[in-house]
Amino acid sequence: MTTRYTTDHEYVRAEGKIGTVGISSFAQEQLGDIVFVELPAVGASFKKGEEVAVVESVKAASEIYAPVSGTVTEINETLSDEPGLINSDPAAAGWIFKLELADEAELEGLMDEAAYADHTA
Repeated sequence: MTTRYTTDHEYVRAEGKIGTVGISSFAQEQLGDIVFVELPAVGASFKKGEEVAVVESVKAASEIYAPVSGTVTEINETLSDEPGLINSDPAAAGWIFKLELADEAELEGLMDEAAYADHTA
């Protein structure tokens, strides 16, 4: 399992050809209490960097971009009723969507844990 981060604070945790996407703990702290999540449609395809979802907090709305290219295979429907899961557990229960990676090599262009820690320091 490999977890990579974008400069926009999304993470993608890849297991084989499936990537689980969410926002980092740093990002949820910056947003504050999350009150709504607009989820993508299962089956929709996105290129790296395209807007996929929107997270609204008490402070602002923030677009979630595809960290890598792929097709959405699953969405976290629990977030419709419990958007605060992103605040309480962003790396596990607060995941936003899963996608089938179109090109696993795109992961290499993202930051690893150490580089992301430096980015947010």
